[in-house]
Amino acid sequence: MMKVFNGKLASDDYMSSHTLTFSTPELTLLRFAFWLGDMVPDPKNPGQQTPRLMIYVEEKDFAPVNVVDDDKFVPTGAVKTISGLYGGVQSEIGSESKFCAECGTKISLNARFCTECGATQD
Repeated sequence: MMKVFNGKLASDDYMSSHTLTFSTPELTLLRFAFWLGDMVPDPKNPGQQTPRLMIYVEEKDFAPVNVVDDDKFVPTGAVKTISGLYGGVQSEIGSESKFCAECGTKISLNARFCTECGATQD
């Protein structure tokens, strides 16, 4: 079990009770941060006070999360190379493309990874 901050619930509660008239995003964020730090009655310990932030901390059981590594790309298959989505909106023709050394798929010249096999490109 681990304790996590339920930011969505906290922001929903804040937004539902505060007007945003004439507010900039920076001012709204600043006010939200101060609102989270306000001392409020502790619902678990009557007569005690706690920062409002602690009301939104929940215990949850999570499975380990895979860390994203920028040096390794493994395609999921969710997006295929339809009209060059991985390489950008420009079409990859002529000298604007190269071939993957691992699988031979045509990829963009500036691609760091192959869109099919995920191999790192030099």
